Order: sequence, then C-alpha cells, then structure tokens
Amino acid sequence: MKDDSAPPATDCQRLDKWLWAARFYKTRGLAVEAINGGKVHVDGQRVKPARALRQGSEVRIRKGALEFTVIVLGLAKQRRPASEAMGLYRETEESTRRRQALAEERRLAPASQARGSGRPSKRDRRRLGRVFGR
Repeated sequence: MKDDSAPPATDCQRLDKWLWAARFYKTRGLAVEAINGGKVHVDGQRVKPARALRQGSEVRIRKGALEFTVIVLGLAKQRRPASEAMGLYRETEESTRRRQALAEERRLAPASQARGSGRPSKRDRRRLGRVFGR
C-alpha cells in the first residue's frame, strides 16, 4: 500500500544544483568546489554538495571578498535566465548592506597597483644588476 502522507520528492533539491540554477556559479563543478572548500554554509553549518536544500533555508555564499546571505524561496529543475533565477532567493538586508559598504570602500580606496609595480623596465633591470653585482 502506498503512503500518501509522504512529502513529494520535489520539495527539496541538491545544494550544488540549486547554486548553479540560481546562477551563483557558472557550472555545477564550480559549485561543488566552493562547497567542498567551505565557502558555502546552509543554516550556519558546513555541508556537502548533495545536501538537500528546502525552501526557507538560509544559505551563506562567499565568493572572493563578497559574501551573500540568502533565503531560499524556490527550487528549479533547470537553469533559467538570470531574471528568473533571482526569484529563487531573497538576499537579507544585512548582506546587502555589507556588500554595498564593501563596494563603496573599494571605490574610495586608491588604485590597488602602486606606481612602478609590475615588470621592471630595461633601465630598472640594469640598475638591479649593478646592485647585485651582475
């Protein structure tokens, strides 16, 4: 006899697949790398790529200097356009504020590459040669 009280199988989705469908990562492989690298947490816990994700879960994603904290609103069977993918989650107010503050800080910071950094010119190489006795 079939149990009708069991929840339908579509009320959860693999975390790596959801991150890919929500367009946080370009491929599922990149999503798996990020999850295994500890850059993705669900409800405050480090998880594995096959973790079942449900609506209402809180997902924290760190990509470089940026950190997103989102609430899962929906699940997707396929990867859809970015406009539709944004409907799968809602970013928390605190996360939005932090990202905007970081962007403003970066905008106001001086250029990250100091003058003279990079490959030395031919003149600089000659001077260095003299200093090191070459």
